[in-house]
Amino acid sequence: MNKKLCFIASFFALVIMIAMVVIINKIGEYESRLAVSDREVAVNVNEIKQSIEDGDTEKAALVCDELVRNNSGEYKDIYLKYVVIIPFVICIAAIIVLVIYLDITVLKPFRELKDYANEISKGNLDKTIEVKRGNYFGDFTWAFGNMRREIIKSRSAEKNAIENNKTVIATLSHDIKTPVASIRAYAEAFEANMDSNAEKRQKYLSTIMEKCDEVTKLTNDLFIHSISEMDRLEIKEESIELKAFIDTEVRKLFVDDEVEILLPEEEVIIKADPKRLVQIFENLKNNSAKYAKTAVQIKLENSDQVVVHFRDYGQGIPEEEIPFITGKFYRGKNVGEESGSGLGLYIVKELMEKMGGALRLLNRDPGLDVILEFNS
Repeated sequence: MNKKLCFIASFFALVIMIAMVVIINKIGEYESRLAVSDREVAVNVNEIKQSIEDGDTEKAALVCDELVRNNSGEYKDIYLKYVVIIPFVICIAAIIVLVIYLDITVLKPFRELKDYANEISKGNLDKTIEVKRGNYFGDFTWAFGNMRREIIKSRSAEKNAIENNKTVIATLSHDIKTPVASIRAYAEAFEANMDSNAEKRQKYLSTIMEKCDEVTKLTNDLFIHSISEMDRLEIKEESIELKAFIDTEVRKLFVDDEVEILLPEEEVIIKADPKRLVQIFENLKNNSAKYAKTAVQIKLENSDQVVVHFRDYGQGIPEEEIPFITGKFYRGKNVGEESGSGLGLYIVKELMEKMGGALRLLNRDPGLDVILEFNS
């Protein structure tokens, strides 16, 4: 039971006990006086009887008058006062005090909490409530206040995520301009009859078709990214020789002095989507260039499991953020002034899992080691 309630109950019990002791004492006094009164009545009655027998009616009348005066209801009033009226008044007073106490300590805070909850439910997050940890609803008040702060924080994060998402979409839209410009350039070359031989014509046509495919992929990814639904990404797995893939396709993403690639001597075959595999390494490369700003090392290992280590030499990620850093739209505390959507590592994780692999993050000294685990 609550300590305050125990205290209040004990207080009222003590008051009632004291009142009962006083009343019992008063009733004892009354009974003592009543016994004396009974003896006096008996004496008076005998005196009246004797006076009548002696023929002294005047004296008998005087004794009767005195007997009436002495038993005029004084003791009945005392009995009524201490046995009925005072206990009744004490009970009424106790009930009034208890009601006032409950109104101040329970009902009023409850009404305030109810009004506060109604305002929050209406979206009025500017409404505040004073936290009084001492009353019965103190913990609830604190919880509601904390909930309001978390909602404000969540809405702010959502707003930032939407803005960042718009930035990413704008970036993807900008990337579309590059292949479109190439298509236009080769189309103009056709118009100017610069395809002087079959070999050159075939080169122009191949380039145009390749750039059209790039535009198609970018527009598809743009649409998918705009709704942020990774499950809409299509995965087409095929057998890939990972050593050659890294040495060619992944190496193209870097200038020579930006990356150190360590490969085993034997071939490494995995099942994966080459397009999405390039997308994974592009995201990792962009993240390292944006936040670490150092060269990276890519190391392929093939022992019990096919593993690729993508390591930079920056400041890493705070340990407490690692469980959350792969969440959608999550951005760490160390991003500084760098713009971003908080989707890079989320996309990497989702793509790895869709291809049957896994993603792990480990802080090194220095840098961050992004570990890609593939199923061979």
